[in-house]
Amino acid sequence: MDVLLLFGRVGRPDLGVTEIAAELGLTKAAVHRILTALRNRDLVAVDPTTRRYALGHAAVALGRAYLARTDLRAIAAPELRGLSAETGETATLSIRRGDMRLYADQVVPEQELRLEVQLGTPYPLHAGASSKAFLAFLGADEIEYYLDQHAELEPVTDKTIVDAKALRLEIAAIQRRGYATSLGERKIGAASIAAPVFDHDGHVIAVLSLAGPLSRFKPRMSECADTLLAAAGRVSAHLGYAPS
Repeated sequence: MDVLLLFGRVGRPDLGVTEIAAELGLTKAAVHRILTALRNRDLVAVDPTTRRYALGHAAVALGRAYLARTDLRAIAAPELRGLSAETGETATLSIRRGDMRLYADQVVPEQELRLEVQLGTPYPLHAGASSKAFLAFLGADEIEYYLDQHAELEPVTDKTIVDAKALRLEIAAIQRRGYATSLGERKIGAASIAAPVFDHDGHVIAVLSLAGPLSRFKPRMSECADTLLAAAGRVSAHLGYAPS
């Protein structure tokens, strides 16, 4: 199993016997025996010319079976509970639907003054932290397509970024720091930070966020960013994402 898992961990398309032995502290004879067993079940395949090994089609089938049973809400739920408990603010999960973004789940803290979101309501990808986290981590072509299709950016509040040049600068800043922020851009009086969740292909498929009343959460946004990024990273790992 260690040999099989090594192929998914190293980030290289194929491996030689010597590399595997060195990585795992095994003898070459042991590695040969293990690879033979894995080949017999099509979990690895060998290139007859280079004698290097790669994952076989049975391993791909296992990966697809795992991805088919993943429930994004179930995977994210423990992280949302942990984020809300640790920060005392509302933790949310968002998914994308075309040019829109909507809340799929939330965990609300037991505070008298708290923020709640409306699940299922669509919002444009330029309004608010969760929306901007989606937009910033799309491919460059997709970002340009969105901006071309929305030449006139509609405001959700008077704080929403509606200038294309300003939005491009904001996207670049989000990409540099790894998360998005908002001060009343989607909801007046609310502050939020949001981080992307990536799938096994490196595509952003969801966003986690922390949000709270502006007066309370604004001073704490930076200190909560690392906690949020770590949670988003764990959800991404569950989905097979391995950052380069």
